[in-house]
Amino acid sequence: MQRFGILTKTQVEKVHEASLNILWKIGVDFGYPPALKVLKKGGAKVDGERVFFPPKLVEEQIKKAPSQFTLYARNPDNNIIIGGHNMVFTPGYGAPFVTDIVNGRRRANLNDFENFVKLTGASVNQNILSGNVVEPNDIPHEIRHAQMYYTSVKYSDKCFMGSAMGEQGAKDSVRMATILFGSEAQLAEKPRFISILGSLTPLKYDLRMLGALMEYARAGQPQLISSLSIAGATGPVTLAGNLALQNAEILAGIALAQLVREGTPVIFAGASSNAEMRSGALSIGSPEMAMNTAATAQMARYYKLPSRSGGAVCDAKVPDAQAAYESMMNLLMAQASGINFVLHTAGILDTYNCMSYEKFIVDDEMCGMVKRIKKGFKVNDITLGLDVIKEVGPGGHFLDKDHTLEHFRGELYQPTISNRDDFDGWNAKGSLHCMDAANKKYKEILESYVVPELPADVDKDLLRFIESLK
Repeated sequence: MQRFGILTKTQVEKVHEASLNILWKIGVDFGYPPALKVLKKGGAKVDGERVFFPPKLVEEQIKKAPSQFTLYARNPDNNIIIGGHNMVFTPGYGAPFVTDIVNGRRRANLNDFENFVKLTGASVNQNILSGNVVEPNDIPHEIRHAQMYYTSVKYSDKCFMGSAMGEQGAKDSVRMATILFGSEAQLAEKPRFISILGSLTPLKYDLRMLGALMEYARAGQPQLISSLSIAGATGPVTLAGNLALQNAEILAGIALAQLVREGTPVIFAGASSNAEMRSGALSIGSPEMAMNTAATAQMARYYKLPSRSGGAVCDAKVPDAQAAYESMMNLLMAQASGINFVLHTAGILDTYNCMSYEKFIVDDEMCGMVKRIKKGFKVNDITLGLDVIKEVGPGGHFLDKDHTLEHFRGELYQPTISNRDDFDGWNAKGSLHCMDAANKKYKEILESYVVPELPADVDKDLLRFIESLK
């Protein structure tokens, strides 16, 4: 498919030049002495915590990162390629609350985390487990990251995300991966998980993110180098200025990763949006969010790097019409513009704060639709169907024709919860509203879910490691 572009080639180059100017003339604060040491040795100018990046240094480091890479799952059938024309989906991330239409909104717990792992594992559309799909508030902070990691690999054999909780959280994630898959050398050869490390916008990286970034780079594990600049709040209100700021922050993080370990797989992860100017709050259901997604995809392609943006994101507080139209706008823009790694593709509500069980199912349905659109359709002698058109002729129908029976399954998307019956048919089946159907569906999935086998000795070693962290 042709990929949508919101910027001209000249505009992309102007954003790039502006970002290099920011990095060299203004600089970025790095609040972590080991990072300052690496950057200074690599050729950056360091003044206290402020780092100034020569343009040549930035451009040289960008070129060291691969344009695409493979993430290897516990089940090889679930390996994924990130980059190129590939698109992978990951559900919500980091929500402290959950909701469903029966029990309402509440703080998330480990059982919720496990449930969303299972829903992700059962989905044919979600490709990678979110490392922090909801925050399990009933688990102590010192072991929470490890417990989420364990739950992810215990209940699914898909690719997964590691902890972003500083240097020690990264070390723990790498250690648990070696229990699962072998030595660090083996992990570097075949990366097994990915993490998201973000700037503290504007123009700053803190100790926690830098510690994790450097530790994962040393281990050769892929990372989403992310920026969420908020136009009108933490970034210029103009979308071009906000994009240039986002771009500079991401390039600074990528440069550090490559200086730590050349060839570290990275994803150019733009998640910037705008403030709702009447309140100052972050808005992610806005058209400006979708526009930044398109621009992020273009900037990533300019650097020959995989891209990331948000997916079915919204500002709606409940799974209503607002949630639907904002989510589909953002998800479809991610697909149309060629984003490779789409985060928050299922379940997210309330500007990243809440995961909805029902919205997860609805969003997953939308993901299937979007993937179908991305697939496009073939135009050849068979698909043009001139023979069957001639056979039917004026005034006939195609329902019982061999051509229809041979091709409809591969040609037409078959929904799981969307109702396409006429009114009488829908009424006869209980006249379920969409959220009622989604509530029924997620419960059916959880009841029938088959947990993939995890070797008993590996399971025991992982639990022993978690216990050692207490």
